Amino acid sequence: MQIGIAADHGGFGLKEQLTERLRDAGHAVEDFGAHQLNTQDDYPDYIVPLARSVASGKNDRGIAVCGSGVGASVAANKINGIRCGLCHDHFSSRQGVEDDHMNIVCLGGRVIGIELAWDVVTAFLSAEFSGAERHRRRLEKVAALEES
Repeated sequence: MQIGIAADHGGFGLKEQLTERLRDAGHAVEDFGAHQLNTQDDYPDYIVPLARSVASGKNDRGIAVCGSGVGASVAANKINGIRCGLCHDHFSSRQGVEDDHMNIVCLGGRVIGIELAWDVVTAFLSAEFSGAERHRRRLEKVAALEES
């Protein structure tokens, strides 16, 4: 799978660890930065290009990381076609894809450790959208918001 990943300084360390594990697991990874630790950087500078790449189909799915995960998820969800969820547990990560067709998972680098983060990411990547009528109906209503 082609995965995009991005983080600011608050998620930099976790992004680096996840990138290594993703590549070891055989995924192609596009790293949108940050490429070095800079405590003065801003999460939109990395998260927005990641989200645009997922929305365009260049990357199949994305992983966004900031300190809490909140800012990165807010920024990602401003891009049409993005369904980003802040997840710190296996169930939400899997169900976010199965029911809500989530295409970016967001993590808080200051909130979650690497082992739980890896579990969340693997659940996210292995899940598939169910396509159930009730989920499609709900997603159509959400997508209509992008048009208004």
